Amino acid sequence: MPHLFEPLTIRNVTLRNRIAVSPMCQYSSTDGYANDWHLIHLASRAVGGAGLVFTEAAAVEPRGRISPQDLGIWSDLHIEGLERIVQSIHSFGAIAGIQLAHAGRKASTAKPSEGGKPVDVLQGGWRPIVSSSATPFSPEYPTPEALTLEGIQQVTDSFVQATRRSLEAGFKVIEIHAAHGYLLHQFLSPLVNQRSDEYGGSFDNRTRFLREVVQAVRAVIPDRYCLWVRISATDWVEPGWEIEQSIALSDKLKFLGVDVIDVSSGGTVPGARIPATPGYQVGFADLIRREAQIQTGAVGLITDPQQADDIIRSGQADLVLIGREFLRNPYWAHSAAKALGQGAIAPVQYRRAWA
Repeated sequence: MPHLFEPLTIRNVTLRNRIAVSPMCQYSSTDGYANDWHLIHLASRAVGGAGLVFTEAAAVEPRGRISPQDLGIWSDLHIEGLERIVQSIHSFGAIAGIQLAHAGRKASTAKPSEGGKPVDVLQGGWRPIVSSSATPFSPEYPTPEALTLEGIQQVTDSFVQATRRSLEAGFKVIEIHAAHGYLLHQFLSPLVNQRSDEYGGSFDNRTRFLREVVQAVRAVIPDRYCLWVRISATDWVEPGWEIEQSIALSDKLKFLGVDVIDVSSGGTVPGARIPATPGYQVGFADLIRREAQIQTGAVGLITDPQQADDIIRSGQADLVLIGREFLRNPYWAHSAAKALGQGAIAPVQYRRAWA
C-alpha cells in the first residue's frame, strides 16, 4: 500500500507526497487582492514540505465573500498577485491549488477576530446576499434572496470565469467549494433548499446546480490538470444531507470529470452536534472512496504523523489535508518525515536542523 510520503499522480499532476495544506481563510485581503501575507503564508508551507498547497477560499464574485477581507478572483486584476504566489509555491517543489467559493447566505460577516457577526453596508458589508431559498442562516443573519434561474446561470458563469483566471495564474488544481453551508451546499441540503423548481425537491434537482458548475468548469480546465470538489459528507442534523447522498453525488461527479472528493462535514445550520474527535471525518472519506470508486482527501483534526500515515496505508483516503496543525507548525511535513523514518525532505538550507 502507498504511504504518506509516496508521490501521487492525478492526471498529469504529480504531488511529491500525500500531504495537502487545507484551504484556510486568512481574512487579510483588501478588495479581494492577494498580498505579501498570502505569499509568505502559502510559500512557507511549500518550503515546509507539503505536496499540495491550497489557497483559502477565493470568492468568485464580490457578494460571495464570507467577509469584506476575503480573497477574491472575480476580476482579472486579481491574477497578478495570485500568479506570484503560484510561482513561489512551484519553485519550492509543491503544487499550487485554489479553492473557488461563494458564501451564499453566510456572506457579509465580520472576520472572526472582530466577532464574525453579520455586517451591514455601513460596516463594509453588502446586500443582497443570496441562497437557494429565502431562509436566513440564523435569526441574527439577514434574509437572503432566492437565486432566480438567471441568477443561477450568472453564478455558474462566475465560477467559469474564476477558473479561467486561476489557470492564467498558473494553478494546476482547481477545487470547487460545495461544503460548510456555503452556496452550493445550500442547494444540496434539504435543510436549506425549499425550492419547488428544477433546482429543488428531489436529489437530482438539489444536486443540479453543483453538477452544472462542475460541467462548466471542467470544460475550461485542460485535461492535464485536476478538478476537486469539497463536500460536507453530512449535515449532522436530520433530515439533512447525509453520507448516502454524498456517495451518490460523488459517483455522479466522477463521471463529470472530478478527480478528487475533499471530504469534510457540517456547516449548514448552527447548533449541529458534531463529534469533533481526531480523524472524525476519515470514515466518510473511506466510504466515498470505496462506494463511489473515486479518490478522496481526508480532513479534520488530523495532527499526528502516524495517524496520517495510517489513513493512507489503510486505504481510507488518497491524501490527507492538514489545516490548523500547519498553522501551528509550517514544517509539519518535515516533522512527520522524521517521525516516520522517511529521511530528510527539508530544503538543503534547513537539513542540519532535522539531522
